[in-house]
Amino acid sequence: MLLKSLNTYAILLMMFFFAFLVLFFSGFLEFPSVSTAITPPIKDSGLPSPLTSNQTDPFTDLFGAFRKWDSLVGCARFREKHKDLGSFVSNGSASLQVVGGDTGCDDLKMDHVSVLVKGWTWIPDNLDNLYSCRCGLSCLWTKSSVLADKPDALLFETTTPPIQRRNGDPLRVYMDLEAGRRRSGFEDIFISYHAEDDVQSTYAGALFHNGRNYHVSSWKKNDTLVYWSSSRCLPERNRLAKSLLKLLPHHSFGKCLNNVGGLDMVLSLYPECANDVNVKPKWWDHLHCAMSHYKFVLAIENTMTASYVTEKLFYALDSGAVPIYFGAPNVWDFVPPHSIIDGTKFSSMEELASYVKSLANDPVAFAEYHAWRRCGILGNYGKTRAASLDTLPCRLCEAVSKKGGRNARG
Repeated sequence: MLLKSLNTYAILLMMFFFAFLVLFFSGFLEFPSVSTAITPPIKDSGLPSPLTSNQTDPFTDLFGAFRKWDSLVGCARFREKHKDLGSFVSNGSASLQVVGGDTGCDDLKMDHVSVLVKGWTWIPDNLDNLYSCRCGLSCLWTKSSVLADKPDALLFETTTPPIQRRNGDPLRVYMDLEAGRRRSGFEDIFISYHAEDDVQSTYAGALFHNGRNYHVSSWKKNDTLVYWSSSRCLPERNRLAKSLLKLLPHHSFGKCLNNVGGLDMVLSLYPECANDVNVKPKWWDHLHCAMSHYKFVLAIENTMTASYVTEKLFYALDSGAVPIYFGAPNVWDFVPPHSIIDGTKFSSMEELASYVKSLANDPVAFAEYHAWRRCGILGNYGKTRAASLDTLPCRLCEAVSKKGGRNARG
């Protein structure tokens, strides 16, 4: 009886195995391959990201790259990888001033402050406004001496403040966002890009982007990988750009190393970038739009100094391209995690160019450089935006109020 039962089980087992083989070889059953079963790893943002496949995919559709990244990696894993950035931000970064919060309200001596902008070059007109700030403070920022007939502070950007200030005169504010950030020697409040100065203003704000065509292309060029534009041909920057661009297919607009046949070729290549066909365009009108057609934008600061992270980098980020950056050594204190390629992390231009070419053919690894905007703010980037030109009126008015405005002792 026992032998008969064993024979029955053996027959059933053989029938099951035979059915399994039929289904497997006919394609009804399929085991996941190694390449699809393993989710691509996420690398720390300061170093080159690992590529996800040995097979190249010269993709052009950004949406398709996003969908692949969503299925293989996703925001949950990305946030988990960078979760420790939360404690880094809460502990503070020496590169950024603390903005907002509930502290400091008791130090205010005035509940309304007016700032008259006296000398400027690029401070946008639409910054003029009456602001409702924290701690119940209101702030008038204007370029009109009619609207601010008795200002509490005078702001100078391109001209030197008065040498002397008498009691009862407005406070003198001097602003220098250039790399050298030199004080005038006659200011009561100094504004620069650096956290060590009285009031910090980063380049990350939207007000640096006025009047731009915000069309962002969802299709990326694959035959020309890199966008670069520069009209101030500094020798060191030109040398750096030339040493990399000679290794990569690129379009160089502007005066420096131009290879597109002239200075005004953007709209010939990308007519959809025109803001108004009836108005002669300025180069900055179509900056974001043109950049958006490329997978990478080369961003080189004119000076490599701490905290000097300018619009060159933030323009590229906002255009939907991946910046290849050479500049401030503490750049990671200002940008989202895994958002840029830090050129200084590579041992040679050849190694950097090889990585860029490989990344251009790896949609999942490329899409990860866009995860920061699709998964929520991580790291210091929220603080970078909070300390930008967009919030400068309220923050300057707060500093003026703490000093007492016109009532401050000279």
